[in-house]
Amino acid sequence: MSELPHILLVEDNQDDYEATIRGLKKNHYTNPIQWCRSGQDALDYLDKKGSYASDLNSRHPDLILIDLNMPGIDGRQLLELIKSDVKFKMIPVVILSTSTDSKDIDQCYFLGANSYIQKPVNFEGLTKAIRVMLDYWFDVAYLPQHKGQG
Repeated sequence: MSELPHILLVEDNQDDYEATIRGLKKNHYTNPIQWCRSGQDALDYLDKKGSYASDLNSRHPDLILIDLNMPGIDGRQLLELIKSDVKFKMIPVVILSTSTDSKDIDQCYFLGANSYIQKPVNFEGLTKAIRVMLDYWFDVAYLPQHKGQG
């Protein structure tokens, strides 16, 4: 990968965002992270619209982490929109949710999620889950070099 891997984190909860960032830092992940607080914010970022229209430094992320339950455009809807857009569908998407409901899990995979991870309830568990996720997506898996046709 020519540039450092870039993560888009879509999370509406400030505490969950901060815990995820601490978990990433504890795992020595210092690469770019873009935080979007809603599904609509994430779509604006990906499409370079709204407050991101003049951001010349933004680029497609190499991995998207999405919280499932958010107001407005929730994680399911965002996942479906990302995976139905040729410009974004090749970007791996990991769902991070407290839900272990088989309906949620099945629906996310049906909509194109690349992975579904239950948010651990404690920081040690979160840090371990993040370490495994980073190792897999950035050290084991081959990511697409061309994120889409657009």
